[in-house]
Amino acid sequence: MSNSKKYSWEVSDNQENPGSMAMLYATGLSDEKMKQPFVGVASCGYESNPCNMHLNDFAKAIKDSTVKSKLTGLVFNTIGISDGISMGTAGMRYSLPSREIIADSIESFILGHSFDGVVVVAGCDKNMPGAVMGMLRVNRPGIMVYGGTIRSGKYKNEKLNLVSAFEAYGKKIKNEINDEDYMGVIKNACPGAGACGGMYTANTMSSAIEAMGLSLPYSSTNPATSPEKRKECDEVGNFISQLLEKNIKPKDIVTKKSLENAVRVAVSLGGSTNAVLHLLAIAKTAGVEFNLEDFKKINAETPLLGDFKPSGKYLMEDLHLQGGLPAFMRYLLDNGMLHGDCLTVTGKTLAENLAEIAPVKPEKGGVIYPLEDPIKESGHLCILSGNLAPEGAVAKISGKEGKSFTGKAKVYDSEQEANDAMKNHKVEKGDVVVIRYIGPKGGPGMPEMLKPTSIIIGTGLGADVALITDGRFSGGTHGFVVGHITPEAFMGGPIGLLKDGDIITINSEDLSISCEVSEEEFEKRRKNWKNKDLSHLSGTLKKYSQLVSTASEGCVTDNG
Repeated sequence: MSNSKKYSWEVSDNQENPGSMAMLYATGLSDEKMKQPFVGVASCGYESNPCNMHLNDFAKAIKDSTVKSKLTGLVFNTIGISDGISMGTAGMRYSLPSREIIADSIESFILGHSFDGVVVVAGCDKNMPGAVMGMLRVNRPGIMVYGGTIRSGKYKNEKLNLVSAFEAYGKKIKNEINDEDYMGVIKNACPGAGACGGMYTANTMSSAIEAMGLSLPYSSTNPATSPEKRKECDEVGNFISQLLEKNIKPKDIVTKKSLENAVRVAVSLGGSTNAVLHLLAIAKTAGVEFNLEDFKKINAETPLLGDFKPSGKYLMEDLHLQGGLPAFMRYLLDNGMLHGDCLTVTGKTLAENLAEIAPVKPEKGGVIYPLEDPIKESGHLCILSGNLAPEGAVAKISGKEGKSFTGKAKVYDSEQEANDAMKNHKVEKGDVVVIRYIGPKGGPGMPEMLKPTSIIIGTGLGADVALITDGRFSGGTHGFVVGHITPEAFMGGPIGLLKDGDIITINSEDLSISCEVSEEEFEKRRKNWKNKDLSHLSGTLKKYSQLVSTASEGCVTDNG
């Protein structure tokens, strides 16, 4: 029996467990396969989303690759909730909780069935951090395979992506686009399989996870429908076999240094604010001390180099054509910006993986700007605090929006109220739209606010209106926006005490978010404050609301 078969022998070879052996033989396993290490191949695949619709095919290819490496690969499924499909609906409240469900299901299956290792095939935003958290919980040799990015869409010679569809809705409200062109954008924005093409949450997290060392080189930038992605799947069996032989586990790979690499890459590429939530959660699950101050420090010393959508011009497919993420990381490593001694799933260090890789050639106006002439001298993932966010908030400010914004509050207790107000032209230049009671506990589920921000951009108010919330933002969001405000309104945070007309200032230079309301006035308002009633909740959202930690702690549900 293989030395790598540390756990599965209990169900496949232990004579004291005849029931488990009988059931495994019933699935068609031969004597040879029963003696091999068992590797669970977890697929987040399902049919109703382009990010995930091809993942079951990849899982089969990965299973085939394990056979070639004399492993017994067995496919199982976990879930995925599409942010793009659920956006702006009540279903969006299930998006962030799905991360925990994915982690729970991977943990439950791998430990429940005594598997020796795990490969997770993930596509959409919450799939990937959920996969990594599940891998860390079981802490058995594992690899995450990203389903890959989508090709760009096209309509009337305009390059499109998913966010183009949301912003077209804003143009429709403003009567800048007719019904035919509106539907033309919608039908052509997403031309097939793969996750959203810009530096939105999926590509942000795939890049961060590759930089962290839990994916094979190029996994984050190989497009979904490329031969390179298929080749990657074919190579997984060899690498998971090596990890089993060497007993290299996820917690050997996820360290303070590798998390710093992940944040550095996410910041320098212009990644999503959701990276803050997810990397905090991954650190918590790995048992690594890593908090908002670490983000703040890395952001301050990391220039913004990637000119990616939503605030820039390019898509992930453009970085693929310039050598992929390894070429970009080699550029950072050569300039002393990454820890090269971090272990990865290849069994080698990051520096060893990159040793033969040619660095990307940066160019002002290109996909990657040079370090000496960056898009922004410091990062765009600003960690803010102040009397509106005593425990922190997150803003994605590229510098194109300006450095500060002061305006009058327009307060809404739900996303729908805000969307209706904007559709009816009740939001004007100089306003700060406040959407509250949509945090992790109060939402519950901390839904993303891509629809309202897209309406703001689409109606031409992107430079003149700010938006703050205790909810989240999509990686596709851009403009002067602040999310993750903590404490959230449901927990009695100051955002729940705001009134229409209060003057709010967001400042990316001193990293503050404040309002011109005295503490004495806040105390008066607090006496009349009534919380949101969640007594109607049941099932998943009820459990989530009761268990989830704050946004500044990563919104984990196993916090104790």
